[in-house]
Amino acid sequence: MGKLFGTDGIRGEANRYPMDASVAFAVGQAVANIFKKSGHRPTVVIGKDTRISGYMLESSIEAGVSSMGGMSYLVRVLPTPGIAFITQSMRADAGVVISASHNPYQDNGIKIFSGSGFKLSDEQEEAIESLLLGGKLPQMVPEAKDMGRAYRMEDAPGRYIVFLKNTFPRELSMEGMKIVLDTANGATYRVAPAAFTELGAQVEVIHNKPSGLNINERCGSQYTQDLETRVKESGAAIGLAFDGDGDRLIAVDEKGKTITGDQILVICAKVLKDRGALKNDLLVSTVMSNLGLTFACKKLGFKHHASKVGDRYVLEDMQRLGSVIGGEESGHMIFLEKHTTGDGILTALQLIAAMIREGKPLSELAKQMDIFPQKLINVPVTSKPDITTIPKVMEAIRQAERELGDQGRVLVRYSGTQNACRVMVEGPTNEVTEKYCKQIAEAVKAALG
Repeated sequence: MGKLFGTDGIRGEANRYPMDASVAFAVGQAVANIFKKSGHRPTVVIGKDTRISGYMLESSIEAGVSSMGGMSYLVRVLPTPGIAFITQSMRADAGVVISASHNPYQDNGIKIFSGSGFKLSDEQEEAIESLLLGGKLPQMVPEAKDMGRAYRMEDAPGRYIVFLKNTFPRELSMEGMKIVLDTANGATYRVAPAAFTELGAQVEVIHNKPSGLNINERCGSQYTQDLETRVKESGAAIGLAFDGDGDRLIAVDEKGKTITGDQILVICAKVLKDRGALKNDLLVSTVMSNLGLTFACKKLGFKHHASKVGDRYVLEDMQRLGSVIGGEESGHMIFLEKHTTGDGILTALQLIAAMIREGKPLSELAKQMDIFPQKLINVPVTSKPDITTIPKVMEAIRQAERELGDQGRVLVRYSGTQNACRVMVEGPTNEVTEKYCKQIAEAVKAALG
């Protein structure tokens, strides 16, 4: 058995190792075990998205927690950030999320939050992993009288909706604003429409009929075509697309044009700066953010820091540097003074608040950031040596960087999850960008393909 935890918990195809009932049962046991203390029963919140495999994994994790003497609180279908909120507000020891985020229905995953609402530390994940792989969990179970039990938390969605509404400024109103939501047939399908309706918006919802098999299927934050069409047809002020577990947001402006995560970050950071609330005058994103974001930050008068790819690295850098806003181009954004993790609905509320405060349509606000043409080529590789040790590749990179100057950039990195090298080039025109991206990709293919 190899390492189970990746950058975002345990992932895999449902009903196949490691995303099967036996591993899920062991996860429940291990989580309860590491939070066990003398005289204290560990409490674990368990929630899921709408995948059909969620039922099996939920029951298995709950059984594992009970067998180790822990108490489970089942919140059933709730967005990932909602489970983090409930875990923290209930003062539970841990929260377990059953979701594979934006992946198709046949995949699933298990990620774990600590009682503070933040994802587990590397040390805690390692402790769980060593229990899972050590084979000693069956000997650690208590006798029958000390087994735990499970409770259903019927009011969890309502609690989360109240939390979300409280992040929207009280002095602002959405009354009369027409909004279209795409809930990706996923975890936001009930709570998102309720939150926006209760705040006074006129809400239309698409892709809100989960079957267990249609989560993220040509809908949600990765496929905005249906949302673009509906926004234009309905004359809505904005379209909001979430992913399957509700931690991402991609928006569509009133003209039916998709707005990137980078543009949303810039819009929200600018409003925070204008209100004197952009702590340390700093926005954090990742190295994958468009070069236009860096230029926009300079133009608007605040600093920008680029972290490694992955929301956990964004969060680490935000905490280390004292930033209150950060995120990824993919739409995963963290407002650290409002929540411990990325939250698509919360981000949407902050974006709408920015529109109302600025008194401008989203298409106008999006112009604060010019998007540089970007080309990304994934090159399959057979090995992953240090890029700087491959002369032909470095020569191609340096040539592109010389030609682009400050009007573009080159990023070459290996995928963390696949045998691939990602070659990304941004430049002043599509032609120039494509030319250099292909040249570098060819050099990588010749050396490592």
